[in-house]
Amino acid sequence: MDSEKLLDILHTDPDFVVVNKRSGMLAVPGRGPDKVDSVADRVRRMFPGCIEQPAVHRLDMDTSGLMVVARSAEAHRNLSRQFHERLTEKKYIALLDGVLEQESGTIELPFRLDVDNRPIQIYDEIHGKTGITHWRKLAVEGGRTRIEFIPITGRTHQLRLHACHEKGLGIPIVGDPFYGHGDGPGQLKLHACELIISHPLTEARLSFNSSPEF
Repeated sequence: MDSEKLLDILHTDPDFVVVNKRSGMLAVPGRGPDKVDSVADRVRRMFPGCIEQPAVHRLDMDTSGLMVVARSAEAHRNLSRQFHERLTEKKYIALLDGVLEQESGTIELPFRLDVDNRPIQIYDEIHGKTGITHWRKLAVEGGRTRIEFIPITGRTHQLRLHACHEKGLGIPIVGDPFYGHGDGPGQLKLHACELIISHPLTEARLSFNSSPEF
């Protein structure tokens, strides 16, 4: 991999960086040599002395937006705890592939991995774990609805499933290859636009913002 394929880095700190990930890029390396290139791998190569496994949290490959990546083991432990204990704050912007009538609400759906169709998540009242998302309609644009999502939990594909499922909003996110009408990577209109964390050493509250390209 060309390690000089620079990331869009919004903030650099001796202990972590905040990256604006593009849609279609892996957050962490996948299986096989063709899936090494990722946010975590590029950060590790760009910053000498960075820990081997720097990713604190993940965004789906097709989701764009803000990721915090640790450079030190101490920062990784602290930031990971913040995500695990829901001490961070996150907002996403999405475009739904249709017009949503409601104005705002909260979605609580139990879902789990479809073990026969990875990485698809499926609704399951018995064995699923509940994901919780607050949402607010922002605008209707040419037959599509712009939505703000505030996830309370951080389940895999949570916002994508909450958007498409009939017990959620009932409209998939534009370009979703798993739950909507997307037919390739990099098309999903889902962007992590705001991330608030506490500095892993000073505990100062830090807010980062990124506007979507859609």
